Amino acid sequence: MDTINGQNRTDCIGYKDFPAHVGETVCIKGMIHRIREMTGFAFVILRTARETVQCVYSPDFSDYRMDESVAEGCAVKVTGKVVKDETREGRYEMQIHGIEVLSSPAEPMPLVINKKQLDNIPIDLDLNLRPVTLRNPKERAVFKIQEGIARGFREYLFSQGFTEIRTPKICAQGAEGGANIFKLDYFGKQVFLAQSPQFYKQMLVPVYERVFEVGPVFRAEHHDTSRHLNEYISMDFEMGFIDSFYDIMNMETGALKYIMELLKKDYAEELALWSAQLPEIGDIPVVKFMDAKEVITKKFKKKITDYRDFEPEEEQILGKWAKKEFGSDFLFVTHYPSEKRPFYAMDDPADPAYTLSFDLLFRGIEITTGGQRIHDYNEQVAKMRARGMDPADFESYLMAHKYGMPPHGGLGLGLERITMHLLGFKNVRYASMFPRDINRVTP
Repeated sequence: MDTINGQNRTDCIGYKDFPAHVGETVCIKGMIHRIREMTGFAFVILRTARETVQCVYSPDFSDYRMDESVAEGCAVKVTGKVVKDETREGRYEMQIHGIEVLSSPAEPMPLVINKKQLDNIPIDLDLNLRPVTLRNPKERAVFKIQEGIARGFREYLFSQGFTEIRTPKICAQGAEGGANIFKLDYFGKQVFLAQSPQFYKQMLVPVYERVFEVGPVFRAEHHDTSRHLNEYISMDFEMGFIDSFYDIMNMETGALKYIMELLKKDYAEELALWSAQLPEIGDIPVVKFMDAKEVITKKFKKKITDYRDFEPEEEQILGKWAKKEFGSDFLFVTHYPSEKRPFYAMDDPADPAYTLSFDLLFRGIEITTGGQRIHDYNEQVAKMRARGMDPADFESYLMAHKYGMPPHGGLGLGLERITMHLLGFKNVRYASMFPRDINRVTP
């Protein structure tokens, strides 16, 4: 016992500290996840930040007597003796000597959250009750895994000399144009929510050479599908002094390998809750856009209706083909048509109808778009004008080009989409903590 500002304080420990305190009396804080009454004793399952901890109440352990004030949903401090769990090898439990109730719920839970997984509740009910449903250990594991993905992305890029940046989300122009952009009244002026940090990433390449950001982006798309969100987390990077856009693809491959190893090492318990199968990543196969279309028509006998982009069914076909042909869950598709790529995408000098760009498909769904950017000022201005754009509207963006840019490129990787397919979800909303789509802005 020690004091801070005259107040007594007893330090509590976490479950990970239990092995070092076997036979000792300690305290632990958490939420009462479940109480299982048995004959002459009870199991009190405590939910802490990452684990569920088994505590055992019996009148034999101390003079403490548990009463009705101790209920599921209470926030508590439990004091007791740490012992080995005789029924579960390698696990520990606490023999309860006392429980201090720190707060109690005002109402019973609207649904049962203390089973291994939630019953098959409708997705709208799950999302409406998100502050409650996330308390289920399997549900909350999704976002620990997502933490690991973002953490791995950060750690790998730091190891490769990248600088983390934070860019504005209120912008004067849309990075990709088009109709899928949210407009705001900004003190009487029209501005937009950022579709991506693209402009700012490029501006900072001459400053830091390699930059990245993990943050929200906004798309005003009127899609109500299982794979679209109107706000999602994009993991972006931009790198300068590249020799070709294959440098960007190689960097992403390295990042994905690091992420999977980190998940395997530090998030094994969460992955086990979902029986998640991590992909083995070697050299990711690469196919050009038009060659991929040929695969779809010749090998799978599907009629092509759009030679500018892929339909979702075509992406799924390519995913199956990559798995069968190369044993890979990933597939790079390169050289997309220029008319379908943003104005800053560099055209292929060998055939300007196509770009030095790529998408990465993971198990049959696109999770990344990237490529080499135009770095020459005159070339960028010419492409803008060819598309009917006024370069004067992009003065601050073009300032970077005007005063010198190295060859560069980058990508954006959708955090929810990779989580979705890593865990086998059919709807991307399950991979968003508080999803925003065309119908939902709460909770």
